[in-house]
Amino acid sequence: MSDFAPIDAKARASFARQTMMQTMGAELIETAPGRCVIRAAIAPHLRQQHGAAHAGLAFTIGDSAAGYAALTLMPEDSDVMTVEMKINLLSPPV
Repeated sequence: MSDFAPIDAKARASFARQTMMQTMGAELIETAPGRCVIRAAIAPHLRQQHGAAHAGLAFTIGDSAAGYAALTLMPEDSDVMTVEMKINLLSPPV
């Protein structure tokens, strides 16, 4: 077992408890020191009125991915929770 395995397991167990991620059909693909990859298909219930993915989908996944990426660099007994986050949308979806 690698030194990183307990941190990866902690992130995956935490992710599995996130009912919002389950609702979105998101999957935790990868964790590595300072890195987390989460993906979700753009399902019909996750679209906005123009048919594109809702910005909330990207924002929510980004929030969790950033938290788990930070967690991978913290002491094993640490935990994280977002206090503040901002998103800037530069153009409408095509």
